[in-house]
Amino acid sequence: MLIVGGGPVGLTLAIELGQQGVRCLLIDKREAPGRLPKMERCNPRTMENFRRMGIADEVRRAGLPEWVPMDVFICIGSVLDPPLVHHRYPSVKEYKEKILAVNDGSLPLEPYQLISQYTLEPVLRRIAEATPGVSVRFGHELVGFHQDDDGVTADVVDPAGRKLEVRCRFLAGCDGGASVVRQELGIELQGETRRRLCQALFRCDALFDLLPHKGRHYHMADDKWSFMIVQDDTRHFSLHATVDEQGSTEAMQRIFESIIGRPLDYETLYVGFWTQRLMLADRYREGRVFLAGDSAHLVIPTGGLGMNTGAADATDLAWKLAGVLHGWGGPGLLDAYELERRPVGARAVRASRRAAVGRERWRAAWRPEVADDTPEGRRARAELARVAEEEQRWSNDLLGIELGYRYTPSPLVASEPGEGPDDESFCYAPTTWPGARLPHVWLDEGDALHDHLGRCFTLLALRGAPTAEADGLAAAFRRLGAPFATYHVRSKAAETVYEGYPLLLVRPDLHVAWRGHELPDPDTLAARVTGRVAGDA
Repeated sequence: MLIVGGGPVGLTLAIELGQQGVRCLLIDKREAPGRLPKMERCNPRTMENFRRMGIADEVRRAGLPEWVPMDVFICIGSVLDPPLVHHRYPSVKEYKEKILAVNDGSLPLEPYQLISQYTLEPVLRRIAEATPGVSVRFGHELVGFHQDDDGVTADVVDPAGRKLEVRCRFLAGCDGGASVVRQELGIELQGETRRRLCQALFRCDALFDLLPHKGRHYHMADDKWSFMIVQDDTRHFSLHATVDEQGSTEAMQRIFESIIGRPLDYETLYVGFWTQRLMLADRYREGRVFLAGDSAHLVIPTGGLGMNTGAADATDLAWKLAGVLHGWGGPGLLDAYELERRPVGARAVRASRRAAVGRERWRAAWRPEVADDTPEGRRARAELARVAEEEQRWSNDLLGIELGYRYTPSPLVASEPGEGPDDESFCYAPTTWPGARLPHVWLDEGDALHDHLGRCFTLLALRGAPTAEADGLAAAFRRLGAPFATYHVRSKAAETVYEGYPLLLVRPDLHVAWRGHELPDPDTLAARVTGRVAGDA
């Protein structure tokens, strides 16, 4: 298996594959991971997957300290002044305490984690390099490839300029928005381009300790769309604003100095431009070649759905590739990757657009007089606060988008009549509707059910389940050579959260494949969820 791209998505895929017994080679044309804060938050679903990989604690140790609030502010003047709008979000420590106290399926097993991409990439690289079966080669560039019925032949140039030929069964393009893999396949990105912004990265050691209102995002109510983000060490700050390219460094420095509100020593580490895009690839697969992450979808960072959607691509693709390479996955298993993940990519684009529009609406409510101590200024501030109080939340209150996606329709999921719950909602409602993520519940003895489920198909048997039928399903999976386990769930909460279904079949990625009161024909069900047949089970 060849993975092109050593960002968070490619590294996640490499670790997942290695942990599932698949040998893979990851290449990246960069000499080393970058130093730009392209993303700064792993959402709860990503952290749940990192927990299953056994790396969540390591990621947290490298990221923002658990006591730091995740609050969001809209400010007038500087970050030292009282904020116009203050949206409170718990620190990781507070969120963990809340999760421990709740057992209704409404919360994730893991909180979010603020960690800059330039911090996350080296962490994931170290883990990948230590994972058996995984080889990581930075400084190696893909320059072309061709595929046949048996595999893919890739042309790679090493750091010394030598041309190498790499032969692999499958290739995954995790190489970003300008993906060479996607371009070689002739697959187009379709969508829209919105605002062009300048990004700067500053180091200012004294600023965070001086902030009277501590959080992670500081939006400035001005005509430049200024927006400051606290990075994971609380000593670096990224700033986005609309400025002219000529003199952009000086302009960004002036904005930063105005935002921090007092003379402080700081260092300018980077200034560059980027364009907001909302785009989706026409296809996620061509033969033995797959796209994941930004090579397949580009979203505006409002809501933080870019890397997190890509990490979920990697998790989904990994278990399907493992199934095929280990011999138990049928031809429909890899076909289902695009059928399941492309609608989720489209959903992320729609959610990001909604968040971006919300931000545009409150920005449009800005008036030059908002800073004036006059009746007109007070009216302008009140109106801006009213609009921003509602519209800014689309960027931050989106647990339903992060946890609530469902793989329906999918050839690997047993369908049910009706449309099912609204998976476009920004509010999360736990459900076991086939295709949905299995809601987190605590067992009666205090453990998390998720922690007892491995990378196999698992039949969950709740109280009152006809467990004798499990033997027949186990035999059906055994005949296919597919990994299977039965887990007897001791949790009063699960009986309610799992909507009264005593039997649930959960996939290796913790998505529900089937639920019911009695098992259908076991061979048909096993064949369907492993990609060997189509049709309802």
